[in-house]
Amino acid sequence: MTDVIAEARSILRAACGDRVRDDVSMAPLTTFRIGGRASLFLEPDAVADLHVVARAVAKTQIPVAILGKGSNVLVADEGFAGLVLRLGRGFRWSAREGDVVTGGGAMPLPARAGVAQQHGLAGLGFGVAIPASLGGAVRMNAGAHDGQMSDVVGSVDVVELTTGAERTVPATEVGFAYRTTALPGDAIVVAASLTLHPGDPGEIRVAMDAARRWRRDTQPIAEPNCGSVFRNPPGEHAAALIDAAGLKGITVGGASVSTKHANFIVAAPGATAADVRALVELVREGVHRASGIELQTEVRMIGGAGG
Repeated sequence: MTDVIAEARSILRAACGDRVRDDVSMAPLTTFRIGGRASLFLEPDAVADLHVVARAVAKTQIPVAILGKGSNVLVADEGFAGLVLRLGRGFRWSAREGDVVTGGGAMPLPARAGVAQQHGLAGLGFGVAIPASLGGAVRMNAGAHDGQMSDVVGSVDVVELTTGAERTVPATEVGFAYRTTALPGDAIVVAASLTLHPGDPGEIRVAMDAARRWRRDTQPIAEPNCGSVFRNPPGEHAAALIDAAGLKGITVGGASVSTKHANFIVAAPGATAADVRALVELVREGVHRASGIELQTEVRMIGGAGG
């Protein structure tokens, strides 16, 4: 793997210079604030950078992980032996044409929702309480408050890292499902168009303020966490199942099930990714014993046995 990383570094640095960084701590780049280091890290600023990444991948087969705002991910303590990408400033843009708004993949979803509100466009207000990039939100079909990305996405622009191919994928071909899509694993979302509808800016703002208050009142946003850990099973709520199993507040090392919202795991100072993984399995087993339901994780594992 050392030779692979060295060769990939050489290819990337020939085009991207010192923007390609070695041995980067991933913990500060995630909302969990835990995890190890990435062998290589790059913030692409243009599609041309992604073409260089594609060449490096084709030549070396280096593993690649894509990071958005750092929510919904857990980086292993041993880190990631490969290249981590996080879209840079060149992908943080927004535009509007009528009821259609577009944005770069690095655009924060709450900011995109705010821009829509200012233009009197409704339909994206649910995004104000989701700490994700636009690209990450599309890929996981993020949702809250009875709304989700599949409700508004018209098309998605992607670059496929194994080939460097650029394509626009209409919403009907994205394969939206509950907290997931059918987009290929190597497809990085560089932009998305969203079809909204006219609304009163004041009314939209009131609803968005209510969503922010709800998140503040019901979720442990002041403590390091990754967002919801488990998907809601059909007809059920993961938090209610965890609470009913008597697992609220249970702790493994520095990780604990939040007493504020049972589908959140919070990390105390000194917590490790191994603590979180062990707690996830403990909760999964406890819920299965109590209800017969097998919870599925929503959080994406990077590095270690998880990816």
